[in-house]
Amino acid sequence: MEQARKLVEEDNVLALFQPLGTPSNSAIQKYLNQKGVPQLFVSSGATKWGDPRTSLGRSVSTPAIRSRRRTYGEYIRTNLPKAKIAVLYQNDDFGKDYLIGLRAGLGDKASAIIKEVSYETTDATVDSQLATLQASKADTFINVATPKFAAMAIRKAFDSGWKPKQFLTNVLRVGRLGAHARRARQIHRHHVDPYLKDVTDKQYDNDPAVQEFAAFMKKYYPDGKFIDARTRTVTSRRRRSSRSCVSAAMT
Repeated sequence: MEQARKLVEEDNVLALFQPLGTPSNSAIQKYLNQKGVPQLFVSSGATKWGDPRTSLGRSVSTPAIRSRRRTYGEYIRTNLPKAKIAVLYQNDDFGKDYLIGLRAGLGDKASAIIKEVSYETTDATVDSQLATLQASKADTFINVATPKFAAMAIRKAFDSGWKPKQFLTNVLRVGRLGAHARRARQIHRHHVDPYLKDVTDKQYDNDPAVQEFAAFMKKYYPDGKFIDARTRTVTSRRRRSSRSCVSAAMT
């Protein structure tokens, strides 16, 4: 809130562009509404940003959380029909939207969720939550956490000898957390739901959208790092699970 006030009242900004995170955007939403300052391309997939009654002048830059998590539910229902699911989620709109989407995707298999526990962003650790989830004897772990807490959860599961199939959120692409954990042998099997194409992945070498993006980067932003999601705007609704993709050049 302090930084938002500074931008509005001292710097006289016209708008906030791509502010990050569900809880942080929620904290400044009422104030910006009062000041008539829009939040453009909010970097959050929470459903609330699509409500014109409370989100005037707002647009989002990510696919809706519920639709992304619905995909996980549908995948588990189809491919892991006997799964016993444990869920760790952040106790806010971010985590709750994931739960709603997951249950919708599971449909009549929603009872496969045998345990779900939440954490607060002020918690020091998630050790007690992981102990509860492990005790449920679930073989599938949905880790609906932001990077700090997700890393804690992955490490705690590893240290305790719990080896479920893990499903991680797209936000864990930050620093490629899942890949690092796999290389460190701290994670057994995992799925991630990114909505950006990984332009360093060889499977996309001949992809027209990726080639267009690479040419744009070479011409206009040669110092940009392909591995950094903040420099990429070539996107798809879901890697490997969507037939349509949208590409755009950075402006």
